[in-house]
Amino acid sequence: MKKLIHKRVLIPVLAAFVFLAASSFKSDFFEIAKQIEIFTTLFKELNMNYVDETNPAELMDTAIKNMLDDLDPYTKFLNEQDVESYRINNTGEYSGIGALVRSYKDRLVIIEPYKGYPADKAGLKAGDELVSIAGIQIADFQDDASELLKGANKTSVDVEYTRQGKTYNATIEREAIEVDAVPFYKMIDEETGYIVLSRFNKKASSQTKDAINSLKDEGAKKLILDLRGNPGGLLSEAINVTNLFVPKGTLVVTTKSKVKKFNQSYETRNKPLDEEIPLVVLIDGRSASASEIVSGSLQDLDRAVIVGARSFGKGLVQRPLKLTYGTQLKVTISRYYTPSGRCIQSLDYWNRDESGNAIRNTEFNDFLTKNGRKVQDGGGVMPDIQIASLKSNDLLTALANNSVIFNYATDYYYAHPITEMPEFNFTPSDYEEFKRHVAQSSFEFETRAEKVLKETLSGKDSEVFNSNVMEEVKTLLASIEKSKYAALDTYEKEIEKQLTDEIVKRYFYREGLYDYYLQNDEAILTSNELLKDTSKYEGILK
Repeated sequence: MKKLIHKRVLIPVLAAFVFLAASSFKSDFFEIAKQIEIFTTLFKELNMNYVDETNPAELMDTAIKNMLDDLDPYTKFLNEQDVESYRINNTGEYSGIGALVRSYKDRLVIIEPYKGYPADKAGLKAGDELVSIAGIQIADFQDDASELLKGANKTSVDVEYTRQGKTYNATIEREAIEVDAVPFYKMIDEETGYIVLSRFNKKASSQTKDAINSLKDEGAKKLILDLRGNPGGLLSEAINVTNLFVPKGTLVVTTKSKVKKFNQSYETRNKPLDEEIPLVVLIDGRSASASEIVSGSLQDLDRAVIVGARSFGKGLVQRPLKLTYGTQLKVTISRYYTPSGRCIQSLDYWNRDESGNAIRNTEFNDFLTKNGRKVQDGGGVMPDIQIASLKSNDLLTALANNSVIFNYATDYYYAHPITEMPEFNFTPSDYEEFKRHVAQSSFEFETRAEKVLKETLSGKDSEVFNSNVMEEVKTLLASIEKSKYAALDTYEKEIEKQLTDEIVKRYFYREGLYDYYLQNDEAILTSNELLKDTSKYEGILK
């Protein structure tokens, strides 16, 4: 009898649960189907009836990308060309001219030619502006003109470019380009090795391992791993790089998602290369994603001292999902958490301000490392030792985004012929010249305070305040404008660091910049002194 009652109660409950689950699914499915039908009808009518000819592919591409822009900047639709670029970034191999270029509406600018690669062999320099490629004027080309530089190995492409107001022509023979994850490693002194890990492609852990072994053969008993400017890459390689320094079976990162299969814990699987060697990891505001997994986990495990500036704060994981016709959706599937349990995501894309911008976290929670040291979440990885010259701010960001530093470095290069590294010395008079360059340029940037005050002048508040208050607001805005240029003196050290980096690359390529770092970079010099002071190094970790 009890069994019968149990069945009579249980079956309706289960049925109700299934019904509710099915109803929820049907409700979502109906809403999705409804919206797809609306969009399909709109898309059809638009293309059939619009006054001019339309390009359905471009319209759809724009519609999809705008829809995804409302989520986060990492969830993206990848068309066939995007998929190929994504593959290249992860494998580190492609055929091209071997240069970093920046695309503008009417030109492409060479940002950095890589030493010994086709663009460099053809004589192109940073700052050169490409105006035509293979006879096609870039100003008339509707798509991404940088695609014109790509092509089969051993094929040639003719380019026309301007340099310092003069026009030149060059023929570039494309080559197979291998993008190294570790572009540089060298001994700083007889005991300390220095390794630059610039990206987390499929070569990251193997090249880092090879660099460590080579340096140890040269006598390295301490290491500095430089992750500054490293934008991240493959999660698997971040785990493998961490594994070089920590025991097998160590938890490195955990991912959490609304989809159960994406909830995973990742532990190291291999025997470490060296779990005892003293280690310093360098980071800055451009160290993101996989770089933060490595630096954050090594910090949490008290395996390395972190030196530099607060990292970018990207605590989200993406996965490419295959769609039809060779396209993909790179979608944010989960958040990741370091061994202490913290998520270092700094921007909240799901709660935005009135202007639609993601809100930056300002309240942080405390977590404990393996040895009980306090670390925080929600704002990137905070270094154990901060380097002032690596800190960023709105002014530095604006100078970089508006190519002010880049353009000054171009002019400096052609005005100061240098052949040997010891000849370079960025002087106070050079900095004064840079300030004049800024004043004479069209450079402008708006602080958050200015934005609020301008909204006060133009918005409904202007109807509330009397004329005296409004005049005071205008006076305050004028004062802020003057103080912005005074900030060039306030942040001279930070700006000079960026200027020096850009200028040295012009003369001696990136390899020369790393060599320059070994003797002049504040973060490396500080790290090397720390590694020499065993008690201080161990004291930080304890």
